[in-house]
Amino acid sequence: MTTAATPSKVNLEEVAANRKRGGDIRITLSPRTVGCTSGFGGTLRLAEGEYVTEHLHPYSEEFLHVISGDLEITLDDEPIRIGPGDSLLVPIGVRHRLVNAGQQPAQVVFHLSPLAPRPELGHVDTEAPLVEGGANPDVGGAR
Repeated sequence: MTTAATPSKVNLEEVAANRKRGGDIRITLSPRTVGCTSGFGGTLRLAEGEYVTEHLHPYSEEFLHVISGDLEITLDDEPIRIGPGDSLLVPIGVRHRLVNAGQQPAQVVFHLSPLAPRPELGHVDTEAPLVEGGANPDVGGAR
């Protein structure tokens, strides 16, 4: 199997934060950053009370791993509490909204796979973004 990707290291501080939908989202491993072809991932930091607006991924599953903090994720209107050491699968097409429900900053590592056919098809907002007109995270990939 041939791939354009090579083993690559990306430091979190080398990647610009995206705040369009809330929190501090950084895409560290993606077709744009390392040439991978099967998905993308990164980190999310949420301050106390911060949230990521509701959205869905029509082509990708999302894998969330909580490093620190106390969070509530709503999946198709059903709230679930998650905390340090918890991992959660968000299935394809499920609306989700993530809130820092604790009193400390929260950090999550995430991965989405497979990639959407085109980057602009990978994410559907079901709630208005916090930064209207803000840019989507640049994951790269086929256009």
